[in-house]
Amino acid sequence: MAKETKFSEEEMKTIQGIQDSYFEVQTEFGKLSLAKIKLEQQLDDLDNIDNDLTGKFTDVQVKEKSFLEGITKKYGEGSLNPETGVFTPNKSE
Repeated sequence: MAKETKFSEEEMKTIQGIQDSYFEVQTEFGKLSLAKIKLEQQLDDLDNIDNDLTGKFTDVQVKEKSFLEGITKKYGEGSLNPETGVFTPNKSE
């Protein structure tokens, strides 16, 4: 049977230091993984907000186009001063 050898205190400190370093790295990997998950959730939330705003923007464009078509049919081509509400028809009409 082989003779047992006891490691020195310095060697045991080195082993403990290496184990501690591994534990620290594992902990940091865990923190990094959680940070990535949170970022992905934030990106998903931003994508949802972006999609919602894109839809609202498209709705406003459709509403504007419909309104302009109706107002042009009613008053003809021209321009409106939004501050005074005065419509000026084009000279060609």
